[in-house]
Amino acid sequence: LVPPESSVSVSAHNAVVGLAKAPGSTGLWDKFSFGLDPSALQERLFVSEENVDGFLGTAFCPSPCSQSALESQPLIEVLDVTEDRIQIRVE
Repeated sequence: LVPPESSVSVSAHNAVVGLAKAPGSTGLWDKFSFGLDPSALQERLFVSEENVDGFLGTAFCPSPCSQSALESQPLIEVLDVTEDRIQIRVE
C-alpha cells in the first residue's frame, strides 16, 4: 500500500477507505479484511469473475458434486463493475 495516496472519509453513517497499491504491486486484489480488532477480522471478496464463479458454485452445489451436476451449472461472466452497478451475464 502507498500511505500518501490512501485516504479515509468518515460520516455519521458511513466510512470509506481508499487504498492505493505500491508502484511495484501488480494484479487485482481478490479479497480484503476489516474489523475493529486484528484478532477478529472479517474477510470480504472483491467482485471478479473468479470470485462470482466460486460463490455461485458453492451456492448451487455446496457439497462435492457429481460431474453431471457440475456440467449443468450456469456459465457466469462478470461484464462490468462500476461504483453503482455490477453487470453479470448468466447462461
